[in-house]
Order: sequence, then C-alpha cells, then structure tokens
Amino acid sequence: MSRPARLVLDRAPSPIGELLIVTDETGALRALDFDDHAHRLDRLLKIHYGPLRPEPGAAPIAIREALSAYFAGAFAALNTLPWATNGTAFQQAVWTALTQIPSGQTITYSELARRVGRPAAVRAAGHANGANPLGIVVPCHRVIGLNGALTGYGGGIARKRWLLAHEGAL
Repeated sequence: MSRPARLVLDRAPSPIGELLIVTDETGALRALDFDDHAHRLDRLLKIHYGPLRPEPGAAPIAIREALSAYFAGAFAALNTLPWATNGTAFQQAVWTALTQIPSGQTITYSELARRVGRPAAVRAAGHANGANPLGIVVPCHRVIGLNGALTGYGGGIARKRWLLAHEGAL
C-alpha cells in the first residue's frame, strides 16, 4: 500500500465503546479501534505511516452509516467499505482472508493459516490477526482457539464475546 497524504481521525459511538475512525484523503478507512485503546492505535499508525499523524475531522458519511448499520444488525454493511492499510504481504493476505469469514461464523487460527496457503504458520497468522488495524471491519474477532476458546482480541475478550453474540456466532 502507498502512504496517504493525509489522515483524518473521527469518533463514533457504539454499544461497546467509542470508536476511533481513521480515514485518508480518498475516504478509505485506514484504522478502526476503541477509544480506550488509543495508545495501540497510535502505535500502529506510527508503524504503518511514520510521522504522519491524523488530524481531527469527519469520516465519510458512508463509513459512519455502515458502522451504525452493522451495530443495528445489518452485518453486510461493512463489506462494501473501502479500506487500505499498510502491512507486509503476509499480513495483507491474512487480513483479506478475515474479510471472507461470514458473519455468524468463526474459524480457528490453524484454519486461517491454511486459508492463506501457509498451514504451518499458525502463530504467524495469529500475530498478523492481532496486528489488524481495522477491527470489526476486518473481522479478526471471528478467529477462535482450536478448542473453541475466545482467545485474544485487541479490544478485549468481553468485546469479542459481544461481537460474536451480536453476529449470532455464540
């Protein structure tokens, strides 16, 4: 991915905490996280975009409306959002694979590794999943442990449980 010329930071309410929405000058979503994890968002933005810092502003209405629709139960609303983010080729493959997990379904980390063509790279797939800067939109919460355990989620296990229950996966 290329480096954007500008990043914009907006905020939006959600049933599980205020969202931080980062978009670029084209209106593409670059990052999405929870307000109480702003430090992680800032760290990821530094990794992916160097000194470029987001300035306060409004996210495109289509992004705000899609997030509202998702929380109202229209899960497919997120599928059409334009997003772009920097990351390694492997991370990009993992993040793309995450978008192909239908709402209401879960897969294991080993299945995620298999889907990106690296079945032995379970830990690497898990690490890429955890480095996902687009929580909810790129649904890393749909990946669970081999025994069905709700393992790690950047927003916290309670939010992961809520999201999976909201989507009907629990």
